[in-house]
Amino acid sequence: MPNLPSGIIPGHVNLQSKAELEKNIKTVTLNQIVKALTVQPEEAIGAPEPGLRDILFKGTFEEVNDFFYKNELSDGLPIVPPTVEKVQEFLKFTDRSPDEVIGVLLPENRQSTVWNVAINGVMAGCRPEYMPVLVALAEAMADPNYGVEHSGNTPGADTLITINGPIIKDLKFNYEQGVLRDGFQANTTIGRFWRLMLRNIAGFLPHKTDKATYGNTWRVVLAENEDAVARIGWEPLSVDRGFKAGDNIVTVARYTGGGVILSVSGSNAEEVLPYIADSIVGHIKWELSFTVAPWPGFERPLLILSPIIAETIAKSGWTKKDVKRYLYEHARMPAWKVEKILGQWTMNIPEGATLCELVKSGIAPKQFCESSDPNRMVPIVCSPDDFQITVSGDPGRSNAYVFIHNGFMGMTTSKLIKLPANWNELLKKAK
Repeated sequence: MPNLPSGIIPGHVNLQSKAELEKNIKTVTLNQIVKALTVQPEEAIGAPEPGLRDILFKGTFEEVNDFFYKNELSDGLPIVPPTVEKVQEFLKFTDRSPDEVIGVLLPENRQSTVWNVAINGVMAGCRPEYMPVLVALAEAMADPNYGVEHSGNTPGADTLITINGPIIKDLKFNYEQGVLRDGFQANTTIGRFWRLMLRNIAGFLPHKTDKATYGNTWRVVLAENEDAVARIGWEPLSVDRGFKAGDNIVTVARYTGGGVILSVSGSNAEEVLPYIADSIVGHIKWELSFTVAPWPGFERPLLILSPIIAETIAKSGWTKKDVKRYLYEHARMPAWKVEKILGQWTMNIPEGATLCELVKSGIAPKQFCESSDPNRMVPIVCSPDDFQITVSGDPGRSNAYVFIHNGFMGMTTSKLIKLPANWNELLKKAK
């Protein structure tokens, strides 16, 4: 809605006294509201969009990159010029029509098509055989459950892509040492593709529609170590998400941040898990608003266990479901601290409001008022199944990693990777 009239409150409402806020509204905001209601704004005229196959520019590699950067079509790194010939190479790896509309992406309401998925895949440095993965990711981005429209919100959360299935080895994803670091073409370029789609199709531009306070760069793809998962008798993340073992699946979710849990020690599940549970609690703060209030039931933290930690837990006879139950019962904090975080510290609930009051009003789930003791320990999620668990990373190191979820502003969403009918033949030629 270009030229939408608005009234500005100077500063940030959370960092002003009531007197300062009142003064700012009376002396600044009120005048702007009156003007907005009484003065007709100038008509906004939008620039026409280029056609689907229009050639935007011709030039050298350097000139093309300069053009893309100046027109906010690149992420600041050199892009592979998306020539028609390169795009058509990508289209060979899908049975879908180039003109097929995958979805419409907010905030620009621009169509995501198989054709522009291929364009952004070329730009990101992907190989043509990655195309089935890219299309599945475009489907996830367009899914209303995911909530792409929140991709520019101020916490600066960014999406992590997790991949499962035989395609991990087909496309040579890294799933061992340094799994979250760049340096492997599939993990790195597909992660970059997601960011370019957000910029070029959804329309998230820094300092404009992307209002991240800090933000992260794009995250490389996390590939699960399915050999390790099978060895210990667990199921991969894709099965937890409702698919069959052996299906090729992408799972996306947006996380405000994360951190490594270093040097986990112990010879069994009972010795290993207390440290992990305590570390998860230490990472979650404002995101409790997606557990308790004002948006209860949406928090889905992701725990990545290195294979050796997962093996240590499994040899105690514990299933992944047992681990989730343990984390639900032990990754807890005192009720008074949750109330302080959400009330006094972040103003997500009225200051002084108690969890029991939120339960009685129908906002918070009932388990947050099992007693009125302010020191009672309450969970950081609403259900054991809210914890997402995957196995990946250096097989020989006793470290774990936790990502804290951005709630409904990037809900965990999974899609099946649909391979073309002649996938094996195409893959053999590509190699």
